[in-house]
Amino acid sequence: MTWKLQGITGEQTGREISIDRDMLIGRHQAADIVLQQAEISRKHAAFYLRDQALWVQDLNSSNGTFVNDVKIENEALLKEGDIVQFASLKFSVLQPARTLDDAEEKAPVQTPPAEAAVQPSEAVAVSETAQSAAPVTAAAQKMNDQGMPDLKERHEGVQLSRDGMPQNVAVPKPAPIPEGVDISAVKPDPAPIPVEQPVTQVEQEKEQQKNASVGLMSVIVIIILAVLAWLFFK
Repeated sequence: MTWKLQGITGEQTGREISIDRDMLIGRHQAADIVLQQAEISRKHAAFYLRDQALWVQDLNSSNGTFVNDVKIENEALLKEGDIVQFASLKFSVLQPARTLDDAEEKAPVQTPPAEAAVQPSEAVAVSETAQSAAPVTAAAQKMNDQGMPDLKERHEGVQLSRDGMPQNVAVPKPAPIPEGVDISAVKPDPAPIPVEQPVTQVEQEKEQQKNASVGLMSVIVIIILAVLAWLFFK
């Protein structure tokens, strides 16, 4: 909610100020609402929004803050039509109108009836299912017309075990190898060729650091041996 102030005195007459958050009023340039009159303190007062309600608080100003011509000591709750005054500057308080969002929040929620009509998308889904089932039914009818035996009739000639498994069922043999085909001439798959993995930038840096460390240690060892040799033969 956004409250508004409308100036009704002096140079502020007709000026509208929107208040949608906590705001500081004063003569200082850092204030949210700057009033340049000399009678206004640098930090004169402050507006606060608490649960959508507007409050004004005096910040120990030199010339005081008034609500309906009554000087406030600390803070006061503002409402529609109040006159808030900073020194001699007066403003009328305008309460924000109810927004569309607030009206929707308070509107009752209407529940749909128990028996809802079939949505167009559901009708399309049913139609597509019927169309897909039609070819299957036509194919089955065609098989019956051609004299294909029923499922029960085909099972009568098959002996079943106690577990319900068919017996004496011939296992199909693999297809014969065509004449003139030499199986031994089939070449095996070529052996995979190893691919050398590229050395990454990080590995190169590590290798260089390792070589530098080894070189530095070698130099230190040589210097120590040279010093020991010099002390020994001195």
